[in-house]
Amino acid sequence: MTLHTDLTTLLADAGLVDVDVDAAVADEHQRSAAYRRIVAAAAATESREGDRELVARIVRDPSEMTAKTAVVDLVDRIAPRAAGPEEFRRWSAELLPETDRFTTESNREFVRRRVRDWQFWLGAKEGHVPAESELAEVTPWMQRLLAEESTSAPVLALLAESGATRKIRNIAKNRGRETG
Repeated sequence: MTLHTDLTTLLADAGLVDVDVDAAVADEHQRSAAYRRIVAAAAATESREGDRELVARIVRDPSEMTAKTAVVDLVDRIAPRAAGPEEFRRWSAELLPETDRFTTESNREFVRRRVRDWQFWLGAKEGHVPAESELAEVTPWMQRLLAEESTSAPVLALLAESGATRKIRNIAKNRGRETG
């Protein structure tokens, strides 16, 4: 498949008719903007059945950074809407074989790590209070998101004590006072 064919198919599947495919093929910034719209449209649907094919087409993009950004955008849009960690684990397990086609290990690992972060977040949202060792495995990005959004006093206390950065610890400490 060619990039032109993949992009044309993705745009049609998303119902987006106002994108100049030739311009998007020629310019990765326009293509990245198109992917954001495609991912937003896909994430807004209830069905997750087309997500693996969506990711397979995006991963074929010659700009791995553009493709990785689009895949992470999809993960970031789907995870918060998942019914729980198990549903998200099943969904992400379908996608990861496609992301393993990235040629750069750091891109493959970035997506896998983002998935692990969201699994952690979903577990905490369901009431799991992580151990300090579990928190240490979560990226500072996710720790900050938890500090900003969690309503769990034990999670906020853990972040206030063991967050990766002073900013995370302070946010969690202040929010812990608000929720406690």
